[in-house]
Amino acid sequence: MAETPTGLRERPLSPHLTSGGPLAFHWRFHVTMTGSIFHRMTGVALYVGALILAGWALSLAAGPDAYQAFMDLLGSPLGKIVMFGLTLSVFYHLAKGVQHLFWDSGKGFSLPVANMVTIACFAFSVAATLAVWVIAWMTGAL
Repeated sequence: MAETPTGLRERPLSPHLTSGGPLAFHWRFHVTMTGSIFHRMTGVALYVGALILAGWALSLAAGPDAYQAFMDLLGSPLGKIVMFGLTLSVFYHLAKGVQHLFWDSGKGFSLPVANMVTIACFAFSVAATLAVWVIAWMTGAL
């Protein structure tokens, strides 16, 4: 029978850390890691978007002056940047959610497929966002 080591064992480090100092990492960034980080960030952005939507509804209920002030804020350059970011967030979160549905069914876990679909999520979100904003510009909605 093998001997059991005595004494305290060294506690394991988190997978992304090494004993080589605070800036030494085992892991490198890759596209699926980046996709996961962006999925979490866009989820947070969508919470902010829900607050903006609630503010819009409150301004609508508060009367024409409040509504006009809110729409002027959304129509400002900063408001348009925020709305562009929210549009991008909606489309990225949607695409990544579809990828997660496939993962939940047990498909798409091989590294080449996961990388390709993550890149496709980025490409779809950018293309769909640009399409929506170009259509809005062409119809005079901006």
